[in-house]
Amino acid sequence: MENLSRARQVLMESVRTIHTKDPKMLAAGIGAVILTGYGAQALVTALYNSGDPEDTAGTVLRKVVSQPSLLIYGSSSRRESAQKERVSKTKSIAVDREFFMRILRILRIILPGVRSKEAWILFLHSTCLFARTFLSLYIAHLEGSMVKAIVETDGYGFAFRITQWLGISIPATFINSAIRFLESSLALAFRTRLVRHSYDLYFNNQTYYRVGNLDSRIANADQNLTEDITNFCESIAHLYSHLTKPVLDVVIMTWSLVSMANQGNAQSGLPALLATTVLYITFKLLRMASPKFGKLVAEEASRKGQLRYCHSRVITNAEEIAFYSGHEIEQKLLWQKYKAVAQQMTLIFRKRLWYIMLEQFLMKYLWSASGMSMVAIPILTADPVNEDGSPIEDREATSLRSQAYTTAKNLLINAGDAIERILSSYKEITELAGYTARVSEMLAVFEEVGSGKYIRATVSSGKTSEDKNAVERVHKPLAIEGDVTTTDDSLIIAQDLPIITPTGDVVVSSLSLKIQEGMHLLITGPNGCGKSSLFRILCGLWPAYGGVLVKPDAKHMIFIPQRPYMSMGTLRDQIIYPDNAEEMKIKGFYDNDLEDILEIVNLKYIVVREGGFDAVNDWRDVFSGGEKQRMGMARLFYQRPKFALLDECTSAVSIDVEGKIFVRAKDAGIILLTITHRPSLWKYHTHLLQFDGEGNWRLEELNIATRLSLNEEKQRLEGQLAGIPRMQQRLHELCEILGEDSVLKTSVATPQGGEEKGEGNGASSSPEADKN
Repeated sequence: MENLSRARQVLMESVRTIHTKDPKMLAAGIGAVILTGYGAQALVTALYNSGDPEDTAGTVLRKVVSQPSLLIYGSSSRRESAQKERVSKTKSIAVDREFFMRILRILRIILPGVRSKEAWILFLHSTCLFARTFLSLYIAHLEGSMVKAIVETDGYGFAFRITQWLGISIPATFINSAIRFLESSLALAFRTRLVRHSYDLYFNNQTYYRVGNLDSRIANADQNLTEDITNFCESIAHLYSHLTKPVLDVVIMTWSLVSMANQGNAQSGLPALLATTVLYITFKLLRMASPKFGKLVAEEASRKGQLRYCHSRVITNAEEIAFYSGHEIEQKLLWQKYKAVAQQMTLIFRKRLWYIMLEQFLMKYLWSASGMSMVAIPILTADPVNEDGSPIEDREATSLRSQAYTTAKNLLINAGDAIERILSSYKEITELAGYTARVSEMLAVFEEVGSGKYIRATVSSGKTSEDKNAVERVHKPLAIEGDVTTTDDSLIIAQDLPIITPTGDVVVSSLSLKIQEGMHLLITGPNGCGKSSLFRILCGLWPAYGGVLVKPDAKHMIFIPQRPYMSMGTLRDQIIYPDNAEEMKIKGFYDNDLEDILEIVNLKYIVVREGGFDAVNDWRDVFSGGEKQRMGMARLFYQRPKFALLDECTSAVSIDVEGKIFVRAKDAGIILLTITHRPSLWKYHTHLLQFDGEGNWRLEELNIATRLSLNEEKQRLEGQLAGIPRMQQRLHELCEILGEDSVLKTSVATPQGGEEKGEGNGASSSPEADKN
C-alpha cells in the first residue's frame, strides 16, 4: 500500500508538468516513472482506458486517485458494465423461482424414479423421521405420567413407568442412529448419481478439453466436479432431514397441546395467539437481518477453487519453477489466493456472528418466556372435573396439573425446537442456493459445450495499421458453419477451411488441400502459424468455423505430440493407451507382440529394467524425454491407424532411431502428416505444406534434393553473415588506431552494448541515412 500511495503521489505531481488531451499518450509518457510503484501497471491501465476524449492529464489523474474503481474497470462505461455483471450474478444466487427451477432439474437427475435406489433410501429415511416424531410424543406423555406418580407417591406406578422408559429407549436410540446413517447414505447416493451424470457429460464429445480451451465460463471444472457436487448433495440431504421432521413435529405437537387443553377445559385461544405473534415477529426480523449466504458461499467456493488451481499448477510445473527459481513469486501468488479465501471466510464468520446472536435471542430467550406463558395459561385457567362432573380432590388435581405441566412443557420444547430448525434452515437454504447455482451452471455449460456451443471472453485487440503482421481477430461470437463429414477412405479434403483459434484469432483465412493414400505431408512454418491448429481441427478438438472438411473417423487417426501423455497404470498400459488389457486381447495383441513393437522403437530394454509389463510406476518421472517420445511412437504401431499426426514427436530421439521408426511407419501403410524442423525427416515425405506466419500458405511436391541444396546454402550464408559484425568491429578499431576513416565504416555495436556512429564524409548504411 505504501508503494501504491507513492505511485499515486508521483502521478499527482505529474499533473503540474504534463498537459495533453490524449490519456493514452500520457500513459506512455509517464510509464517509466510510475512503473517504480507497486500497482503501477493498474494505474497505466486506468489512464489508458479512461475513455473520455475531453479529459486533460490532470482530470484523468485525479480520477485515478479519487476513484479507486478506475484501477480495475477503467472508464465509467466499463465500470457500469462490470457492475451490471455482478448484479446479474447476485440475482442468480437467491431463493427465487430460478433457484427452484435449478434444483428441480437436478432432482430429476439424482431421483430418476420411484424404484431407484435413491428413492428407497429416501423412503426409509422418511419412515425413520416419522417414527422419531411419534416416539417423542409418546416419551412426553410418559414423562408426565412419571411426574404424576411421584406427586401421588405411587412407587409401583413410578417403577412401571421407568421400565417403560428403559424399554422405549432401545428403539429410540436405534432410530436416532438410523436417521444419521440414512442421511449420510442418501447424500452419498445423490452424489454418486450426480457424479456419474456429470462424468458422462464431461467426457462426452471431448467436453473435458473444450470446456477449458474453447469456453471460458468455467474456470475450475475440478472444483465443480468434486467439492461443489459434494457440498450440494450433503446440503440437500441434511436440509431434507432438518425440514421434514420439524414440520411433522410442529403439526403433531400442536395437535396434542390443543387436545390436552380441551380435555382440561382450559383456555387455548390466548396461547395460540401468543405463539402466532411471536413466530411472525421472529420470522420477519430474521428475514430482514439474514445476510446473502448464497452469494457468500458461492464466492467462497470460487476462491477455494482458485487456490486449489494454483496449488495444482505448482505441482504440475515444479521442475520448470525450480529451474527459474520462481518459488518466491509462486509463494506470493499462493499467499494472495489464500488471503482471498481467508478474507471471504472472515466476512462470512462476521455476518454469522450478528445473525446468530439475533437468532439465539429470539429463539432461546424470547421463545422460552413465551413458552412458559403458553404452558402456564392453560394450567392456571383449567377447571378439571371428574367424568360425572363432580370436582376433583385437591391432591388429585395437583397431580393432574403436574402431569399436564410436564407433558405440555416437553411437547412445547419439541415444537419450539422444530420451529427453530425450520426458521434457521433459511440460512441453509440460501447456502444450498449457492451450491445449486454452481452445479446447475456446470451441467448447463457441459451440455452446451458438448453440443458445440461455446462462449468465450475475448480481449479487444486486433489488426492495426501500425502492426501489419498482427493476426486478424473476430470479436463477435463465432458461428460454427463448417461442413464436416467422415469417411472410411484414406482421404482428407479441406476446401476453404479457416484456421481460427478459440480466442478468435484468424491464423489462416482459407486453406484447401487433399491428402490421399500414398502421400506423406511435411508441414513447416514459424511458431504460431497454424501447424498444430490444423491438427486440432482434424482431430475434432477445434470446430470448423467454415468451409468443407472431409476426414476419416477419429479411430483411424492418432495424434502424437512432442510431450506424450503417460497414464497411471502398468508398463503395458503405456503402450496400449487408451485401451486396457482386455481390449488389447480382443484386438489380438499379446505381450510378445508388445515386445516386437518396443523393438521397433528401441525400447525393448525397458521391460527388463522395470520388471515386466505388469510393473506399476509414475512413468512421467521414470522415462526420460527421448523414452517418452519413443513410447508415444510405440502407440502408433499398436493402434495401426490410417493417418498419423506427428507434432515434433521425435525431437529428442536420435536421427538413426528416428529414421528406423519412420521407415517402419511407411511400410505399415500409415499416412504421415509431420510437423518438424529436422531436415533429416524430409526424405520420408512426398509433399510440403508451408505456412509463412502471415496467413498465407503453399502446398507443393517436396523436391528433396533441391530443398537440401537450398538449406545448405542458407546455413552457409548464415555462417558468413554471422562474421560481419566482428569484421565491422575490427575495421572500426583499425580506423581509430590509424586516425583515418573508411567508406565502408558504419554504425557498430560497442562491447558495452551501446552504439557509436562513424564520423567524417563516409557513407552511412543506416536505414535513416538511406531514407534521407
